[in-house]
Amino acid sequence: MKFNELGLSERVLQAVESAGYTAPTPIQEQAIPHVLAKRDVLGIAQTGTGKTAAFTLPMISMLEQGRARARMPRTLILEPTRELAAQVEENFVRYSQGQKLSMALLIGGVSFNDQDAKITRGVDVLIATPGRMLDHFERGKLLLTGIEVLVIDEADRMLDMGFIPDIERIAKLCPFTRQTLFFTATMPPEIKHITEQFLSSPVVIEVARPATAAATITQRLVATGGQDHEKRDTLRKQIHAAADLKNAIVFCNRKRDVATLTKSLEKHGFGVACLHGDMDQRARMNALDNFRTGKVPLLVASDVAARGLDIPDVSHIFNYDVPIHADDYVHRIGRTGRAGRQGTSLTLVSRADRKHIDAIEKLIGNKIEWFGITLDELPASEAVETPRHHHQERKRPGRPPPRTEERHRPSDSPRSAEPSTPRPASPRRQRDEEDDRPVKGLGDHVPSFLLRPVRITKS
Repeated sequence: MKFNELGLSERVLQAVESAGYTAPTPIQEQAIPHVLAKRDVLGIAQTGTGKTAAFTLPMISMLEQGRARARMPRTLILEPTRELAAQVEENFVRYSQGQKLSMALLIGGVSFNDQDAKITRGVDVLIATPGRMLDHFERGKLLLTGIEVLVIDEADRMLDMGFIPDIERIAKLCPFTRQTLFFTATMPPEIKHITEQFLSSPVVIEVARPATAAATITQRLVATGGQDHEKRDTLRKQIHAAADLKNAIVFCNRKRDVATLTKSLEKHGFGVACLHGDMDQRARMNALDNFRTGKVPLLVASDVAARGLDIPDVSHIFNYDVPIHADDYVHRIGRTGRAGRQGTSLTLVSRADRKHIDAIEKLIGNKIEWFGITLDELPASEAVETPRHHHQERKRPGRPPPRTEERHRPSDSPRSAEPSTPRPASPRRQRDEEDDRPVKGLGDHVPSFLLRPVRITKS
């Protein structure tokens, strides 16, 4: 099927042709006619299948008729992250060439005044993250009574980020007669309940089994020790040994690990940028631009980059940390193998990650092959792992051993009647892990001012 058979307007068809697209993807082929017919749509498709164009193209065709009023946008698109919202804006700019459609992007990290100025003039398309959109509404700068089409994109990510209460509130502010388009890559029970609440007799379009990876992605597991220095060494070896590596995204579970790993890779001569949620908007966009344009071949990122980002030609994905939630694995590796291209995903696995790998394999319905040796074949010296604690103290050279003498308490202290126990001679880590004696009151953590004798005077 061709795009000209879907009912899109001539201007939109010209924009699609100039962008170099000739045939729609399955989700576009099935969704666009129903959107043009003003039906509610529930679209379920794995990441990288073209969900964004499935709603932007028909929306542009419908918006050619009519005009926006001040502070009353005609359509509203909700995205979970700033990067996704900016990406949708780029799609609208690309496909609305030659048309007088106005749009506004409401995301954090950008001046309220600039955004207010656009809304005041009136916009046809409002693209926003839920929090910033509600900020404008509560300031009295925005009315949602003119919304004709409401799009909730990456709904499962909205659920993970805790945006569902905001989504419910926004939906109630929009007219009951609106058209709702709901797109998600996975379909957990919570999302199913939300669709029953938001959608009215929707057309369900499912072009792939939920939580599946594209067939164009080669998935492998790489055995590694659990210590940070071992994992970093394994990652560097895999990057050097990767065949046909053009560029790659390296995913970490924690923001601080993103920064640490980025510095380590820079120290070893790799061109690398980082991306995580604590960075300001300008730094995040610069990192993405440098990676897209090829200035740096490696992007170390948290899961903020795992959902929906359209970087078409990523050759490799490295999971430095195994994701805790199995769904996140599908989204991470979905950054490669897009639009029919071949991609490779390598996940570093230590012994502590076995249960997470089992959950991932259960979700995708397939066993993932090992690259090289398996975890059971890993040498014992590399497989030994010690539990990591945030409060664990490092031993410093020349540091005196911990004091073992018993703490002196004044004889008339309220605690003097209790038998005193000597302070343990072990370091804090050993005390936390090994000392299981019951603690009375504040134990050994009594502040000194509470141990001073108190003189009681008769009134």
